[in-house]
Amino acid sequence: MKLRQTNLQKLGTQIFDVLVIGGGINGAVAAAALTARGLKVALIDRGDFAGETSQHSSNLAWGGIKYLETFELGLVRKLCMSRNRLIRAYPSTVQEIRFYMAHSKTFRHSRFKLYAGGWLYWLMGNAFTDRPRLLSLDDIAKEEPIIARDGLDGGFEYSDAYLHDTDARFVFNFVRSALSYGCVAANYTESLGGTRTTGGDGQLWHTRARDVMRERELVVRSRVVVNACGPWVDTHNVASGVGTKHKHVFSKGIHIIVRRLTAHRRVLTFFADDGRLFFVIPMGPRTCIGTTDTRVEAPEVAITDQDRAFVLDNINKRLALASPLTTSDIIAERCGVRPLVVSRASQAQNDWLQLSRKHAIETSTDQAHISVFGGKLTDCLNVGEEICDEVTRLGLEPPFASRRWYGEPAPEIREEFFHQARLMELDKLTSPKSSELLSTRLWRRYAGQAIGLLENIRADPRMAEVLIDGAEYIRCEIEHAARREMVTKLDDFMRRRSKIALVTKHEDLRDAAGLKEACRILFGDDADARYAEYFESLGPSLSERRSVAAM
Repeated sequence: MKLRQTNLQKLGTQIFDVLVIGGGINGAVAAAALTARGLKVALIDRGDFAGETSQHSSNLAWGGIKYLETFELGLVRKLCMSRNRLIRAYPSTVQEIRFYMAHSKTFRHSRFKLYAGGWLYWLMGNAFTDRPRLLSLDDIAKEEPIIARDGLDGGFEYSDAYLHDTDARFVFNFVRSALSYGCVAANYTESLGGTRTTGGDGQLWHTRARDVMRERELVVRSRVVVNACGPWVDTHNVASGVGTKHKHVFSKGIHIIVRRLTAHRRVLTFFADDGRLFFVIPMGPRTCIGTTDTRVEAPEVAITDQDRAFVLDNINKRLALASPLTTSDIIAERCGVRPLVVSRASQAQNDWLQLSRKHAIETSTDQAHISVFGGKLTDCLNVGEEICDEVTRLGLEPPFASRRWYGEPAPEIREEFFHQARLMELDKLTSPKSSELLSTRLWRRYAGQAIGLLENIRADPRMAEVLIDGAEYIRCEIEHAARREMVTKLDDFMRRRSKIALVTKHEDLRDAAGLKEACRILFGDDADARYAEYFESLGPSLSERRSVAAM
Protein backbone atom coordinates (compact mmCIF):
# COMPACT_ATOMS: atom_id res chain seq x y z
CA MET A 1 0.00 0.00 0.00
CA LYS A 2 2.87 2.40 0.83
CA LEU A 3 4.41 1.84 -2.63
CA ARG A 4 1.11 2.69 -4.29
CA GLN A 5 0.66 5.90 -2.29
CA THR A 6 4.22 6.99 -3.07
CA ASN A 7 3.64 6.37 -6.77
CA LEU A 8 0.34 8.24 -6.78
CA GLN A 9 2.16 11.30 -5.46
CA LYS A 10 4.76 10.98 -8.21
CA LEU A 11 2.08 10.59 -10.89
CA GLY A 12 0.68 14.02 -10.13
CA THR A 13 3.98 15.90 -9.89
CA GLN A 14 6.29 14.56 -12.60
CA ILE A 15 6.40 14.70 -16.41
CA PHE A 16 6.70 11.31 -18.07
CA ASP A 17 7.93 10.30 -21.49
CA VAL A 18 5.13 7.76 -21.79
CA LEU A 19 1.91 7.10 -19.90
CA VAL A 20 0.64 3.53 -20.39
CA ILE A 21 -3.05 3.17 -19.59
CA GLY A 22 -4.10 -0.40 -18.80
CA GLY A 23 -2.15 -3.01 -16.86
CA GLY A 24 -3.12 -6.15 -18.73
CA ILE A 25 -0.59 -8.09 -20.78
CA ASN A 26 -0.25 -5.41 -23.48
CA GLY A 27 0.24 -2.57 -21.01
CA ALA A 28 2.53 -4.61 -18.77
CA VAL A 29 4.96 -5.52 -21.55
CA ALA A 30 4.86 -1.96 -22.90
CA ALA A 31 5.82 -0.57 -19.48
CA ALA A 32 8.51 -3.24 -18.93
CA ALA A 33 10.13 -2.71 -22.34
CA LEU A 34 10.06 1.09 -22.35
CA THR A 35 11.29 1.45 -18.75
CA ALA A 36 14.14 -1.06 -19.11
CA ARG A 37 15.32 0.85 -22.18
CA GLY A 38 15.61 4.09 -20.25
CA LEU A 39 12.40 6.04 -20.78
CA LYS A 40 10.46 7.60 -17.93
CA VAL A 41 7.19 5.65 -17.83
CA ALA A 42 3.98 5.74 -15.82
CA LEU A 43 1.46 2.86 -15.76
CA ILE A 44 -2.09 3.06 -14.42
CA ASP A 45 -5.07 0.72 -14.37
CA ARG A 46 -8.58 1.44 -13.15
CA GLY A 47 -8.61 -1.94 -11.36
CA ASP A 48 -5.82 -4.30 -10.43
CA PHE A 49 -3.06 -5.25 -12.84
CA ALA A 50 -4.18 -8.21 -14.99
CA GLY A 51 -7.64 -7.77 -13.49
CA GLU A 52 -9.72 -8.30 -16.61
CA THR A 53 -9.04 -10.29 -19.81
CA SER A 54 -5.50 -11.15 -18.70
CA GLN A 55 -6.77 -13.18 -15.73
CA HIS A 56 -9.33 -15.20 -17.67
CA SER A 57 -7.28 -17.02 -20.31
CA SER A 58 -6.75 -20.76 -20.67
CA ASN A 59 -3.23 -20.40 -19.19
CA LEU A 60 -1.82 -21.55 -22.52
CA ALA A 61 0.92 -20.11 -24.72
CA TRP A 62 0.09 -21.75 -28.00
CA GLY A 63 0.88 -21.15 -31.63
CA GLY A 64 -2.69 -21.12 -32.87
CA ILE A 65 -3.01 -24.52 -34.53
CA LYS A 66 -6.70 -23.83 -35.17
CA TYR A 67 -5.76 -20.99 -37.56
CA LEU A 68 -4.42 -23.57 -40.02
CA GLU A 69 -8.03 -24.29 -40.91
CA THR A 70 -8.52 -20.69 -42.08
CA PHE A 71 -5.11 -20.69 -43.87
CA GLU A 72 -3.66 -17.91 -41.69
CA LEU A 73 -0.24 -19.46 -42.15
CA GLY A 74 1.67 -16.25 -41.51
CA LEU A 75 -0.09 -15.79 -38.17
CA VAL A 76 0.54 -19.42 -37.18
CA ARG A 77 4.22 -19.09 -38.01
CA LYS A 78 4.51 -15.87 -36.02
CA LEU A 79 2.71 -17.32 -33.00
CA CYS A 80 4.81 -20.48 -33.06
CA MET A 81 7.98 -18.39 -33.06
CA SER A 82 6.56 -16.29 -30.21
CA ARG A 83 5.72 -19.44 -28.23
CA ASN A 84 9.27 -20.75 -28.74
CA ARG A 85 10.70 -17.43 -27.62
CA LEU A 86 8.64 -17.50 -24.42
CA ILE A 87 9.73 -21.07 -23.62
CA ARG A 88 13.39 -20.09 -24.06
CA ALA A 89 13.03 -16.84 -22.09
CA TYR A 90 10.97 -18.25 -19.21
CA PRO A 91 11.90 -21.94 -18.87
CA SER A 92 10.66 -22.11 -15.26
CA THR A 93 7.26 -20.59 -16.08
CA VAL A 94 6.36 -21.28 -19.72
CA GLN A 95 6.82 -24.96 -20.39
CA GLU A 96 6.14 -27.36 -23.22
CA ILE A 97 3.13 -29.60 -22.66
CA ARG A 98 1.53 -32.30 -24.77
CA PHE A 99 -1.95 -31.80 -26.20
CA TYR A 100 -3.79 -35.11 -26.42
CA MET A 101 -6.51 -34.76 -29.02
CA ALA A 102 -9.42 -37.20 -29.32
CA HIS A 103 -11.02 -37.45 -32.79
CA SER A 104 -14.67 -38.21 -33.49
CA LYS A 105 -15.51 -40.31 -36.54
CA THR A 106 -18.08 -37.71 -37.60
CA PHE A 107 -15.82 -34.66 -37.32
CA ARG A 108 -15.57 -32.42 -40.38
CA HIS A 109 -11.88 -33.34 -40.95
CA SER A 110 -10.44 -36.84 -40.86
CA ARG A 111 -7.98 -37.96 -38.18
CA PHE A 112 -5.19 -38.31 -40.76
CA LYS A 113 -5.84 -34.82 -42.12
CA LEU A 114 -5.55 -33.39 -38.60
CA TYR A 115 -2.41 -35.45 -38.00
CA ALA A 116 -0.91 -34.03 -41.19
CA GLY A 117 -1.85 -30.57 -39.93
CA GLY A 118 -0.04 -31.40 -36.70
CA TRP A 119 3.14 -32.14 -38.66
CA LEU A 120 2.78 -28.90 -40.62
CA TYR A 121 2.31 -27.06 -37.33
CA TRP A 122 5.43 -28.70 -35.91
CA LEU A 123 7.49 -27.76 -38.97
CA MET A 124 6.17 -24.18 -38.92
CA GLY A 125 7.46 -23.98 -35.36
CA ASN A 126 10.95 -24.97 -36.56
CA ALA A 127 10.52 -28.45 -35.04
CA PHE A 128 11.18 -26.79 -31.66
CA THR A 129 8.90 -29.12 -29.67
CA ASP A 130 8.46 -32.88 -29.53
CA ARG A 131 7.09 -34.48 -32.69
CA PRO A 132 3.39 -35.14 -33.26
CA ARG A 133 2.17 -38.69 -32.70
CA LEU A 134 -0.80 -40.54 -34.16
CA LEU A 135 -3.00 -42.19 -31.53
CA SER A 136 -5.00 -45.37 -31.93
CA LEU A 137 -7.99 -46.24 -29.77
CA ASP A 138 -5.75 -48.71 -27.93
CA ASP A 139 -3.26 -45.92 -27.20
CA ILE A 140 -6.03 -43.78 -25.72
CA ALA A 141 -7.38 -46.69 -23.67
CA LYS A 142 -3.95 -47.38 -22.16
CA GLU A 143 -2.73 -43.81 -21.70
CA GLU A 144 -5.88 -41.83 -20.89
CA PRO A 145 -8.68 -44.24 -19.96
CA ILE A 146 -10.67 -41.29 -18.65
CA ILE A 147 -11.51 -40.37 -22.26
CA ALA A 148 -14.82 -41.84 -23.44
CA ARG A 149 -14.02 -43.76 -26.61
CA ASP A 150 -17.52 -44.26 -28.04
CA GLY A 151 -17.66 -42.62 -31.47
CA LEU A 152 -13.89 -42.08 -31.66
CA ASP A 153 -11.49 -43.53 -34.23
CA GLY A 154 -8.33 -42.43 -32.39
CA GLY A 155 -6.59 -39.11 -32.21
CA PHE A 156 -3.19 -37.46 -32.30
CA GLU A 157 -0.79 -35.74 -29.94
CA TYR A 158 1.24 -32.56 -30.43
CA SER A 159 3.00 -29.96 -28.30
CA ASP A 160 2.39 -26.36 -27.29
CA ALA A 161 3.08 -24.60 -23.98
CA TYR A 162 1.32 -23.62 -20.79
CA LEU A 163 1.91 -21.35 -17.79
CA HIS A 164 2.94 -23.24 -14.70
CA ASP A 165 1.30 -20.68 -12.41
CA THR A 166 -1.43 -18.42 -13.81
CA ASP A 167 -1.80 -15.82 -16.52
CA ALA A 168 -2.30 -13.02 -13.99
CA ARG A 169 0.91 -13.86 -12.12
CA PHE A 170 2.79 -13.96 -15.44
CA VAL A 171 1.47 -10.51 -16.35
CA PHE A 172 2.25 -9.06 -12.93
CA ASN A 173 5.87 -10.16 -13.23
CA PHE A 174 6.21 -7.74 -16.19
CA VAL A 175 4.74 -4.99 -13.99
CA ARG A 176 7.18 -5.96 -11.23
CA SER A 177 10.04 -5.78 -13.74
CA ALA A 178 8.91 -2.31 -14.84
CA LEU A 179 8.77 -1.16 -11.20
CA SER A 180 12.31 -2.44 -10.66
CA TYR A 181 13.54 -0.27 -13.52
CA GLY A 182 11.80 2.85 -12.17
CA CYS A 183 8.33 2.77 -13.66
CA VAL A 184 5.80 4.74 -11.61
CA ALA A 185 2.81 2.37 -11.51
CA ALA A 186 -0.45 2.47 -9.59
CA ASN A 187 -3.41 0.13 -9.70
CA TYR A 188 -6.97 1.26 -8.94
CA THR A 189 -6.21 4.51 -10.76
CA GLU A 190 -8.73 5.21 -13.50
CA SER A 191 -8.04 7.35 -16.54
CA LEU A 192 -10.89 9.73 -17.30
CA GLY A 193 -9.47 10.74 -20.69
CA GLY A 194 -6.88 13.26 -21.75
CA THR A 195 -6.18 16.34 -23.83
CA ARG A 196 -3.02 17.32 -25.66
CA THR A 197 -1.84 20.87 -25.09
CA THR A 198 1.17 23.06 -25.84
CA GLY A 199 2.94 24.96 -23.07
CA GLY A 200 6.31 25.78 -21.59
CA ASP A 201 7.25 22.09 -21.47
CA GLY A 202 6.29 21.52 -25.10
CA GLN A 203 3.38 19.41 -26.27
CA LEU A 204 2.08 17.21 -23.49
CA TRP A 205 -0.85 14.95 -22.79
CA HIS A 206 -2.75 15.95 -19.67
CA THR A 207 -4.61 12.83 -18.57
CA ARG A 208 -7.18 13.18 -15.82
CA ALA A 209 -6.98 10.24 -13.46
CA ARG A 210 -8.95 9.20 -10.39
CA ASP A 211 -7.64 7.33 -7.37
CA VAL A 212 -10.47 4.81 -7.07
CA MET A 213 -9.63 3.95 -3.46
CA ARG A 214 -9.78 7.52 -2.14
CA GLU A 215 -12.08 9.13 -4.72
CA ARG A 216 -9.72 11.94 -5.60
CA GLU A 217 -8.42 13.21 -8.94
CA LEU A 218 -4.97 14.00 -10.27
CA VAL A 219 -3.48 14.92 -13.66
CA VAL A 220 -0.72 12.85 -15.26
CA ARG A 221 1.47 14.68 -17.79
CA SER A 222 3.26 12.75 -20.54
CA ARG A 223 4.71 13.26 -24.00
CA VAL A 224 3.13 10.08 -25.38
CA VAL A 225 0.10 8.03 -24.37
CA VAL A 226 -0.20 4.28 -24.97
CA ASN A 227 -3.81 3.12 -24.76
CA ALA A 228 -3.58 -0.53 -23.68
CA CYS A 229 -7.02 -0.71 -22.09
CA GLY A 230 -7.82 -4.08 -23.63
CA PRO A 231 -11.57 -4.38 -24.27
CA TRP A 232 -11.98 -0.70 -23.32
CA VAL A 233 -9.52 0.72 -25.89
CA ASP A 234 -12.36 2.13 -28.00
CA THR A 235 -14.11 3.68 -25.00
CA HIS A 236 -10.96 5.40 -23.83
CA ASN A 237 -10.13 6.71 -27.30
CA VAL A 238 -13.54 8.36 -27.44
CA ALA A 239 -12.89 9.98 -24.05
CA SER A 240 -9.59 11.39 -25.35
CA GLY A 241 -10.84 12.43 -28.79
CA VAL A 242 -8.71 9.90 -30.69
CA GLY A 243 -10.05 8.32 -33.89
CA THR A 244 -8.80 4.95 -35.18
CA LYS A 245 -9.14 2.66 -38.17
CA HIS A 246 -9.59 -0.37 -35.94
CA LYS A 247 -12.09 -1.35 -33.30
CA HIS A 248 -13.00 -4.35 -31.16
CA VAL A 249 -15.75 -6.93 -31.22
CA PHE A 250 -16.10 -9.23 -28.23
CA SER A 251 -16.35 -12.94 -27.55
CA LYS A 252 -17.12 -14.21 -24.05
CA GLY A 253 -15.22 -17.24 -22.82
CA ILE A 254 -15.61 -19.13 -19.57
CA HIS A 255 -13.75 -21.90 -17.75
CA ILE A 256 -14.72 -23.95 -14.75
CA ILE A 257 -12.22 -25.41 -12.29
CA VAL A 258 -12.87 -28.80 -10.70
CA ARG A 259 -10.94 -31.48 -8.83
CA ARG A 260 -7.97 -32.99 -10.65
CA LEU A 261 -9.37 -35.41 -13.23
CA THR A 262 -6.23 -37.10 -14.53
CA ALA A 263 -2.82 -37.69 -13.00
CA HIS A 264 -1.02 -37.00 -16.27
CA ARG A 265 0.49 -33.61 -17.05
CA ARG A 266 -1.08 -33.09 -20.45
CA VAL A 267 -3.93 -31.12 -21.98
CA LEU A 268 -6.84 -33.28 -23.10
CA THR A 269 -8.21 -31.76 -26.27
CA PHE A 270 -11.62 -32.23 -27.89
CA PHE A 271 -13.90 -30.47 -30.32
CA ALA A 272 -16.94 -29.12 -28.51
CA ASP A 273 -20.47 -29.37 -29.88
CA ASP A 274 -20.02 -25.98 -31.59
CA GLY A 275 -16.85 -27.20 -33.36
CA ARG A 276 -14.38 -25.19 -31.28
CA LEU A 277 -11.37 -26.63 -29.52
CA PHE A 278 -12.25 -27.59 -25.96
CA PHE A 279 -9.61 -28.26 -23.30
CA VAL A 280 -9.08 -30.12 -20.04
CA ILE A 281 -6.04 -28.31 -18.63
CA PRO A 282 -3.92 -29.24 -15.59
CA MET A 283 -3.81 -26.58 -12.88
CA GLY A 284 -1.73 -28.01 -10.06
CA PRO A 285 -4.12 -29.90 -7.78
CA ARG A 286 -7.09 -28.95 -9.98
CA THR A 287 -8.33 -29.18 -13.57
CA CYS A 288 -9.48 -26.23 -15.68
CA ILE A 289 -12.13 -26.95 -18.36
CA GLY A 290 -13.29 -24.73 -21.22
CA THR A 291 -13.87 -22.64 -23.15
CA THR A 292 -17.05 -21.15 -24.59
CA ASP A 293 -17.30 -18.66 -27.45
CA THR A 294 -20.33 -16.37 -27.19
CA ARG A 295 -20.55 -13.07 -29.01
CA VAL A 296 -21.38 -10.17 -26.72
CA GLU A 297 -21.84 -6.49 -27.43
CA ALA A 298 -19.96 -5.10 -24.42
CA PRO A 299 -16.91 -6.18 -22.40
CA GLU A 300 -18.76 -6.35 -19.09
CA VAL A 301 -19.77 -10.01 -18.77
CA ALA A 302 -20.79 -12.57 -16.18
CA ILE A 303 -21.05 -16.34 -16.16
CA THR A 304 -24.56 -17.76 -16.60
CA ASP A 305 -26.27 -21.06 -15.90
CA GLN A 306 -26.26 -21.68 -19.67
CA ASP A 307 -22.48 -21.21 -19.75
CA ARG A 308 -21.98 -23.72 -16.96
CA ALA A 309 -24.36 -26.16 -18.62
CA PHE A 310 -22.48 -25.92 -21.94
CA VAL A 311 -19.12 -26.74 -20.34
CA LEU A 312 -20.49 -29.51 -18.13
CA ASP A 313 -22.53 -31.10 -20.95
CA ASN A 314 -19.55 -31.09 -23.30
CA ILE A 315 -17.09 -32.54 -20.83
CA ASN A 316 -19.47 -35.19 -19.52
CA LYS A 317 -20.00 -36.43 -23.08
CA ARG A 318 -16.27 -36.76 -23.62
CA LEU A 319 -15.00 -38.23 -20.36
CA ALA A 320 -15.77 -41.63 -18.86
CA LEU A 321 -16.26 -40.48 -15.29
CA ALA A 322 -17.64 -42.61 -12.47
CA SER A 323 -20.32 -39.95 -12.07
CA PRO A 324 -20.98 -36.89 -14.26
CA LEU A 325 -19.61 -33.55 -13.16
CA THR A 326 -22.26 -31.19 -11.82
CA THR A 327 -22.28 -27.62 -10.54
CA SER A 328 -21.52 -29.00 -7.06
CA ASP A 329 -18.10 -30.05 -8.38
CA ILE A 330 -17.18 -26.51 -9.45
CA ILE A 331 -14.44 -25.04 -7.24
CA ALA A 332 -13.97 -21.76 -9.10
CA GLU A 333 -14.92 -20.08 -12.36
CA ARG A 334 -13.29 -17.76 -14.87
CA CYS A 335 -15.24 -15.47 -17.19
CA GLY A 336 -13.94 -12.78 -19.51
CA VAL A 337 -14.02 -11.41 -23.04
CA ARG A 338 -11.62 -11.77 -25.93
CA PRO A 339 -11.18 -8.37 -27.62
CA LEU A 340 -11.04 -9.23 -31.34
CA VAL A 341 -9.66 -6.58 -33.65
CA VAL A 342 -11.47 -5.64 -36.88
CA SER A 343 -11.25 -2.77 -39.34
CA ARG A 344 -14.00 -0.20 -38.98
CA ALA A 345 -14.44 -0.36 -42.75
CA SER A 346 -14.62 -4.16 -42.83
CA GLN A 347 -17.61 -6.46 -42.48
CA ALA A 348 -15.38 -9.23 -41.04
CA GLN A 349 -17.20 -9.00 -37.75
CA ASN A 350 -20.15 -10.71 -39.43
CA ASP A 351 -18.09 -13.91 -39.35
CA TRP A 352 -16.74 -13.30 -35.90
CA LEU A 353 -16.17 -16.99 -35.05
CA GLN A 354 -13.39 -17.01 -37.66
CA LEU A 355 -11.64 -13.96 -36.23
CA SER A 356 -8.13 -14.64 -34.94
CA ARG A 357 -6.41 -13.27 -31.83
CA LYS A 358 -3.95 -11.18 -33.82
CA HIS A 359 -3.08 -7.72 -32.57
CA ALA A 360 -2.92 -4.33 -34.27
CA ILE A 361 -0.97 -1.30 -33.08
CA GLU A 362 -2.27 1.99 -34.45
CA THR A 363 -0.31 5.21 -34.00
CA SER A 364 -1.53 8.78 -34.40
CA THR A 365 1.65 10.72 -35.15
CA ASP A 366 -0.02 14.13 -34.83
CA GLN A 367 -1.41 13.29 -31.40
CA ALA A 368 1.54 11.21 -30.14
CA HIS A 369 -0.93 8.49 -29.24
CA ILE A 370 -0.67 4.70 -29.62
CA SER A 371 -3.62 2.28 -29.43
CA VAL A 372 -3.13 -1.45 -28.94
CA PHE A 373 -5.95 -3.66 -30.25
CA GLY A 374 -6.50 -7.39 -29.75
CA GLY A 375 -3.61 -9.72 -29.09
CA LYS A 376 -2.96 -12.69 -26.86
CA LEU A 377 -0.46 -13.68 -24.24
CA THR A 378 1.60 -15.82 -26.63
CA ASP A 379 2.57 -12.78 -28.70
CA CYS A 380 3.31 -10.45 -25.79
CA LEU A 381 7.05 -10.02 -26.41
CA ASN A 382 6.39 -8.85 -29.97
CA VAL A 383 3.88 -6.32 -28.63
CA GLY A 384 6.51 -4.91 -26.27
CA GLU A 385 9.06 -4.59 -29.08
CA GLU A 386 6.56 -3.02 -31.49
CA ILE A 387 5.48 -0.41 -28.97
CA CYS A 388 9.14 0.52 -28.39
CA ASP A 389 9.49 0.96 -32.16
CA GLU A 390 6.39 3.18 -32.34
CA VAL A 391 7.50 5.36 -29.42
CA THR A 392 10.88 5.80 -31.13
CA ARG A 393 9.09 6.78 -34.34
CA LEU A 394 7.27 9.47 -32.36
CA GLY A 395 10.63 11.03 -31.48
CA LEU A 396 11.41 9.51 -28.07
CA GLU A 397 14.67 7.65 -28.56
CA PRO A 398 15.23 5.15 -25.70
CA PRO A 399 18.74 5.66 -24.25
CA PHE A 400 19.32 1.89 -24.15
CA ALA A 401 17.45 0.83 -27.27
CA SER A 402 19.09 -2.59 -27.54
CA ARG A 403 18.60 -3.53 -23.88
CA ARG A 404 17.02 -6.96 -23.34
CA TRP A 405 13.96 -6.31 -21.18
CA TYR A 406 12.43 -9.76 -20.68
CA GLY A 407 13.37 -13.24 -19.55
CA GLU A 408 14.61 -14.97 -16.42
CA PRO A 409 17.88 -13.84 -14.77
CA ALA A 410 21.23 -15.10 -16.03
CA PRO A 411 22.09 -18.77 -15.32
CA GLU A 412 24.70 -17.78 -12.72
CA ILE A 413 22.01 -15.99 -10.65
CA ARG A 414 19.79 -19.07 -10.85
CA GLU A 415 22.67 -21.30 -9.78
CA GLU A 416 23.46 -18.97 -6.87
CA PHE A 417 19.85 -19.17 -5.67
CA PHE A 418 19.71 -22.96 -5.80
CA HIS A 419 23.16 -23.22 -4.20
CA GLN A 420 21.99 -21.11 -1.27
CA ALA A 421 18.77 -23.16 -1.07
CA ARG A 422 20.80 -26.38 -0.91
CA LEU A 423 23.06 -24.98 1.81
CA MET A 424 19.98 -24.07 3.82
CA GLU A 425 18.43 -27.49 3.15
CA LEU A 426 15.39 -25.45 2.17
CA ASP A 427 13.51 -28.26 0.49
CA LYS A 428 13.36 -30.24 3.72
CA LEU A 429 10.92 -27.59 4.88
CA THR A 430 8.51 -28.52 2.09
CA SER A 431 5.28 -30.21 3.14
CA PRO A 432 5.01 -33.85 1.97
CA LYS A 433 1.72 -32.88 0.34
CA SER A 434 3.36 -30.16 -1.74
CA SER A 435 3.27 -30.58 -5.50
CA GLU A 436 6.92 -29.53 -5.91
CA LEU A 437 10.05 -28.50 -4.07
CA LEU A 438 9.92 -25.18 -2.24
CA SER A 439 13.10 -23.93 -3.95
CA THR A 440 11.67 -24.63 -7.40
CA ARG A 441 8.42 -22.88 -6.54
CA LEU A 442 10.08 -19.76 -5.14
CA TRP A 443 12.39 -19.40 -8.15
CA ARG A 444 9.54 -19.79 -10.61
CA ARG A 445 7.40 -17.17 -8.91
CA TYR A 446 10.03 -14.58 -7.99
CA ALA A 447 13.17 -15.33 -10.06
CA GLY A 448 16.06 -13.16 -8.83
CA GLN A 449 13.97 -11.70 -6.00
CA ALA A 450 13.74 -15.21 -4.51
CA ILE A 451 17.25 -14.75 -3.08
CA GLY A 452 15.80 -12.10 -0.79
CA LEU A 453 13.20 -14.59 0.41
CA LEU A 454 16.00 -17.00 1.34
CA GLU A 455 17.55 -14.25 3.44
CA ASN A 456 14.23 -13.77 5.24
CA ILE A 457 13.99 -17.50 6.00
CA ARG A 458 17.61 -17.62 7.14
CA ALA A 459 16.95 -14.76 9.57
CA ASP A 460 13.67 -16.27 10.83
CA PRO A 461 12.80 -19.91 10.01
CA ARG A 462 9.12 -19.13 10.67
CA MET A 463 9.16 -17.33 7.31
CA ALA A 464 9.01 -20.79 5.66
CA GLU A 465 5.72 -21.70 7.36
CA VAL A 466 2.61 -22.20 5.22
CA LEU A 467 0.25 -19.56 6.53
CA ILE A 468 -3.03 -20.43 4.79
CA ASP A 469 -4.34 -24.00 4.99
CA GLY A 470 -4.57 -25.68 1.60
CA ALA A 471 -2.34 -23.10 -0.10
CA GLU A 472 1.32 -23.45 -1.08
CA TYR A 473 2.25 -19.91 -0.04
CA ILE A 474 4.58 -19.34 2.88
CA ARG A 475 4.82 -16.44 5.30
CA CYS A 476 7.72 -14.68 3.60
CA GLU A 477 5.84 -14.69 0.27
CA ILE A 478 2.96 -12.85 1.88
CA GLU A 479 5.31 -10.34 3.50
CA HIS A 480 7.03 -9.91 0.11
CA ALA A 481 3.63 -9.26 -1.51
CA ALA A 482 2.84 -6.64 1.13
CA ARG A 483 6.10 -4.78 0.48
CA ARG A 484 6.69 -5.20 -3.24
CA GLU A 485 3.55 -6.27 -5.11
CA MET A 486 1.09 -3.41 -4.58
CA VAL A 487 -1.63 -5.60 -3.08
CA THR A 488 -4.47 -3.14 -2.54
CA LYS A 489 -7.41 -5.49 -2.02
CA LEU A 490 -7.43 -9.05 -0.74
CA ASP A 491 -8.60 -10.30 -4.15
CA ASP A 492 -5.37 -8.95 -5.66
CA PHE A 493 -3.41 -11.48 -3.63
CA MET A 494 -5.89 -14.37 -3.61
CA ARG A 495 -6.66 -14.27 -7.33
CA ARG A 496 -3.79 -12.56 -9.16
CA ARG A 497 -0.55 -12.56 -7.16
CA SER A 498 -1.42 -16.14 -6.16
CA LYS A 499 -3.94 -18.71 -7.42
CA ILE A 500 -5.45 -19.56 -4.05
CA ALA A 501 -8.93 -18.41 -5.08
CA LEU A 502 -8.77 -20.58 -8.19
CA VAL A 503 -8.06 -23.84 -6.40
CA THR A 504 -10.07 -23.42 -3.17
CA LYS A 505 -13.81 -23.01 -2.79
CA HIS A 506 -14.50 -19.69 -1.19
CA GLU A 507 -16.68 -21.24 1.53
CA ASP A 508 -13.54 -23.19 2.52
CA LEU A 509 -11.47 -20.01 2.45
CA ARG A 510 -13.70 -18.43 5.08
CA ASP A 511 -12.55 -21.12 7.52
CA ALA A 512 -8.92 -21.26 6.37
CA ALA A 513 -6.55 -20.97 9.28
CA GLY A 514 -4.09 -18.16 8.80
CA LEU A 515 -6.10 -16.10 6.31
CA LYS A 516 -6.84 -13.34 8.80
CA GLU A 517 -3.18 -13.29 9.81
CA ALA A 518 -2.26 -12.98 6.13
CA CYS A 519 -4.65 -10.02 5.93
CA ARG A 520 -2.89 -8.37 8.86
CA ILE A 521 0.46 -8.78 7.10
CA LEU A 522 -0.94 -7.38 3.86
CA PHE A 523 -3.10 -4.54 5.18
CA GLY A 524 -2.20 -3.77 8.78
CA ASP A 525 -4.96 -1.79 10.46
CA ASP A 526 -7.21 -2.20 7.40
CA ALA A 527 -7.13 -6.02 7.62
CA ASP A 528 -10.66 -6.57 8.94
CA ALA A 529 -12.17 -4.19 6.39
CA ARG A 530 -10.34 -5.82 3.48
CA TYR A 531 -11.29 -9.30 4.72
CA ALA A 532 -15.00 -8.35 4.91
CA GLU A 533 -14.84 -6.56 1.55
CA TYR A 534 -13.38 -9.65 -0.13
CA PHE A 535 -16.05 -12.09 0.98
CA GLU A 536 -18.82 -9.58 0.34
CA SER A 537 -17.56 -9.10 -3.23
CA LEU A 538 -17.58 -12.87 -3.82
CA GLY A 539 -21.26 -13.09 -2.97
CA PRO A 540 -22.89 -16.43 -2.18
CA SER A 541 -21.17 -19.56 -3.45
CA LEU A 542 -22.81 -21.94 -5.91
CA SER A 543 -23.69 -24.32 -3.10
CA GLU A 544 -25.16 -21.48 -1.04
CA ARG A 545 -27.25 -20.31 -3.99
CA ARG A 546 -28.54 -23.85 -4.53
CA SER A 547 -29.49 -24.09 -0.85
CA VAL A 548 -31.46 -20.86 -1.08
CA ALA A 549 -33.18 -22.01 -4.30
CA ALA A 550 -34.21 -25.28 -2.64
CA MET A 551 -35.95 -23.54 0.30
